[in-house]
Amino acid sequence: MMQANPSLPFDGKAFVRTLSSSPGVYRYFDANGELLYVGKAGNLKKRVGSYFLKPRMEPRIAAMVAQIARVEITVTRTEGEALLLESQLIKSLKPRYNILLRDDKSYPYIYLSGGEEYPRLAFHRGARNLVGRYFGPYPSTYAVRESLRLMQKLFKVRQCEDSYFRNRSRPCLQYQIGRCSAPCVALVSVEDYRSDVRHAEMFLEGRSNTVIDELAEAMEQASKALQFERAASLRDQVAALRQLQAQHHVQGASADMDVIACRIDAGIACVSVLFFRNGISLGTRDFFPRLPLDAVPADVLAQFVAQYYLERAVPKELILSEPIPDQAVLSELLAQQSGHAVELKSNVRGERARFLQMAERNAQASLTARLASRQTLGARFDDLQKVLELADPPRRIECFDISHTMGEATVASCVVFGPEGAEKSHYRRFNIAGITPGDDYAAMHQALTRRFRRLAEGEGMRPDVLLIDGGSGQVAQALDVLQNLGVSGMVVVGVAKGPGRRAGEETLVLARMASGGAGGEIHPGSSSPALHLVAAVRDEAHRFAISGHRKRREKARERSVLEDVPGVGARRRSALLKAFGGIQGVEGAGVEELMQVKGIDRGLAERIYASLHG
Repeated sequence: MMQANPSLPFDGKAFVRTLSSSPGVYRYFDANGELLYVGKAGNLKKRVGSYFLKPRMEPRIAAMVAQIARVEITVTRTEGEALLLESQLIKSLKPRYNILLRDDKSYPYIYLSGGEEYPRLAFHRGARNLVGRYFGPYPSTYAVRESLRLMQKLFKVRQCEDSYFRNRSRPCLQYQIGRCSAPCVALVSVEDYRSDVRHAEMFLEGRSNTVIDELAEAMEQASKALQFERAASLRDQVAALRQLQAQHHVQGASADMDVIACRIDAGIACVSVLFFRNGISLGTRDFFPRLPLDAVPADVLAQFVAQYYLERAVPKELILSEPIPDQAVLSELLAQQSGHAVELKSNVRGERARFLQMAERNAQASLTARLASRQTLGARFDDLQKVLELADPPRRIECFDISHTMGEATVASCVVFGPEGAEKSHYRRFNIAGITPGDDYAAMHQALTRRFRRLAEGEGMRPDVLLIDGGSGQVAQALDVLQNLGVSGMVVVGVAKGPGRRAGEETLVLARMASGGAGGEIHPGSSSPALHLVAAVRDEAHRFAISGHRKRREKARERSVLEDVPGVGARRRSALLKAFGGIQGVEGAGVEELMQVKGIDRGLAERIYASLHG
């Protein structure tokens, strides 16, 4: 897998220069991480380059290209493999622009709840401290969603939230389309449901052949007992499982295994992993471990396997790009931890050799992209030094932005960038209060005062460059704050939007702290690496401010609507939001449904309904 740094504006031409001419699959993502497009190529360099090197494109394609913030690449051995992988990804991920253009943070788990009469399957990310079983980890949320969708078709185990499950009075749409057995209204017996849950567990463990054998035996017994409707249902279930097995056997994934390759260059290592579970390819994931001096791939692989798999579920086979030290000992430890034999192999043939070659090429491609990204970032910092006439390249850049909706829930953001990129642990948000709604100058003044008062008191780090989203007025607010607090030693730069608010035409408004006055304006132009860096930092501050504003606004609106209803205090408000999953669920509930919540009688339910519906 290969990807550009998500915190920088995407430079398509520079990215294409890092690509090989191998066949493969490419995926385009926007700044929010949403998948835009999946495509395949016999020659990645030519195909991906066609999106960024053509002077003219169709309007729909141009609209997509303008949104690209990140590209991921999976290198394949042949164009046929690329075509097959492209088809799988399009079906499972449903990219937005494939439909329009077609001539197409911890790790996620599948969670099976425990201690319940009717357990549920669910997507899970975070601490694994709930009662039940966890299957995974999966390389991406898409892999989990696709697996859950498959489970709905095969075993009909419920996936709804407990609050939704407990308050049903009739089957939901999932039952109507044959993807749930409706345990919420007792349309399936506890014994039959537990059997479905057990088969789902076995399937997730990779024991699909055992599941098929049990279902086939149950089908025979049902047929002998003249229970033809049940026998037909079991027959269809067996057929679906066999069809799934056949599909993935044709695709070459005939075992539960992870294929792991390592490449090292210029002091950076990339470990690329291809995941296969239950005959299904779950995709790829790349890791960039920190290296000691004189590290070699065998040592990196040994440390990766030990640190990654001793705390996670491990498949029966780990295919490695080369032998590792203490391989027998590590294999024994993994077997003890997982409860089944684990083979570590490096000398492989056939399909395993083919997948290992793919993992090696992915590792090399991702490593090349990472090195190119670091070089690009360094060049942008060097160019910013020249544009701002600094004595040395800046080591710390901070940028402030303001977000609100007509003055409501104003939030200021502060993001930090260094030579290695975004330093997210240093990001800060400021909830703005006590100002005239919509007064951006006052909001900026308050945020800067709160940030730099701590610096004046000897806390925190001083930025070399302070970016302000705005023109001379916002820069003046920054200068006023810094001078009042006695803080100096940085360059203040306003980032003013250009004519028509077009990217690449921004004006940099300078103010020198040494003199406290204006330092003029600079128009770097769309080809300037310095402007690319400034725009990336400004856009990240904008994103961070908007996300904080939305959270604050939604929280305020959820609370205020229910607080206006007489008789609804904190406890009842919490119970309502929990029962219906948020304010939208409460708004969609009728009087009878509201009465199902503990502490809500008919009179109060009618008042809540009337208040929410005018």
